[in-house]
Amino acid sequence: MPTLVICGAPAAGMPGASSRLAGPDDAAIRVTDAGLTRGDGVFETVGVHGGRMHDLEPHLERLAQSAAMLDLPAPDLGVFRDAIALAVRSLLDGLDEVPATALCKVVYTRGPEGVEGAPPTGFAFADVYPDVTRERTEGIAVLTLTRGYPHGIGAEAPWLLVGAKTLSYAVNMAALRHVKARGAQEAIFTTSDGFVLEAPRATVLMRHGDQVVTPAVDGGLLHGTAQRAAFEALERHGLACTYRDVRVDELATADALWLTDSVNLLRPIRELDGRAYAVDAALTGAVNEEMLAGG
Repeated sequence: MPTLVICGAPAAGMPGASSRLAGPDDAAIRVTDAGLTRGDGVFETVGVHGGRMHDLEPHLERLAQSAAMLDLPAPDLGVFRDAIALAVRSLLDGLDEVPATALCKVVYTRGPEGVEGAPPTGFAFADVYPDVTRERTEGIAVLTLTRGYPHGIGAEAPWLLVGAKTLSYAVNMAALRHVKARGAQEAIFTTSDGFVLEAPRATVLMRHGDQVVTPAVDGGLLHGTAQRAAFEALERHGLACTYRDVRVDELATADALWLTDSVNLLRPIRELDGRAYAVDAALTGAVNEEMLAGG
């Protein structure tokens, strides 16, 4: 059963900062909360593998960066750190054995809509995640889908909030439903002028020879926490890792493709738009082991 922790005074500088454990069915958010009614908020999802949280600090840093992009009050990262730890500990204490994979999602919103001076809302909840061992070893089928805007739109239209991890995820979830209805597991978003972006919930990695690249984050993409850990591991295996703009047609000639995120870790792509790709099970497995060991 998932565990829920409600953050009191989640913005930096607010008095009475605290976190309290609540039941999974307890009311945690007002029906007028702007995160619920407008999607006006940000979130992060921390992977928990074998009882250990993966890259907690980079997630907290990215939460603060996303909040700044939405002009939200700076979050009190200490409060959220404590809330995440309490949620995860309470989840694990209530289980007979430690799950291979769990997650903790932390949410930070603008608070009740239309209430002058109302404090932001913050909470975290932890739950067990389905076993994805097969996807990590055998690979996944993926389709490319257009995001409907050109490369570099973030600089031209910052109000679109590309690069922020906001609660406005309806398009991402619609994309996943679309590809699953067509027999695939994941999508890779592309721009209208032919550049690779990211997956709805993961970062894209592409290998040509001994070079591994991921799309440059200054193009308006989310800087993946797991991607950074994967790069460190891949470099230890003799591969050179870089950020740069990636054109869609480069995917067709790749020696290997992966998606990575902190919950699923590194998953090889075995098929993209009907084209088969080799799965390097040995390298993928070794990188995942190192990512798990890094915590």
